Amino acid sequence: MEDNYKDWEKKVEANHKRNDKFIQEFEDWLNQKGLVKKTIRKHVNNASLYINDYLNYYEAHKMEDGVYSVHGFLDGWFIEKCLWSSRNSLKETAASIKKFYECMSEKEYVSTDDYKSLCREIKDNMNEYLEQMDAFDDGTYYDIF
Repeated sequence: MEDNYKDWEKKVEANHKRNDKFIQEFEDWLNQKGLVKKTIRKHVNNASLYINDYLNYYEAHKMEDGVYSVHGFLDGWFIEKCLWSSRNSLKETAASIKKFYECMSEKEYVSTDDYKSLCREIKDNMNEYLEQMDAFDDGTYYDIF
């Protein structure tokens, strides 16, 4: 069991180190788009939360795998684990993830089709995510399950 934990830790550390490059490229990309520093920082922090924390929470997954995992993040993990989560922060985080993967698609780290699929996933399910947030806020979240 300890060996499994050490293996996971090593994979997570490698992912974090690898992700530094992607986060920096994303920040540079946002700068080139002319966004203000505060907005850039918010997008970078949200993308980092997703690729560094969520994608490595249960198992160590690479950034590229994140195009397939956004539903679990926005539908539950973000709502349950992030104490600052709100309807607004959920929407902002979803927008940051879309921007991040738009950048990753432009730089050909993920395919355009995968990026478009991620965007559809978010668009098609946003009302569900917001309903989950409302249920969490009013205490009925766990009644859904």
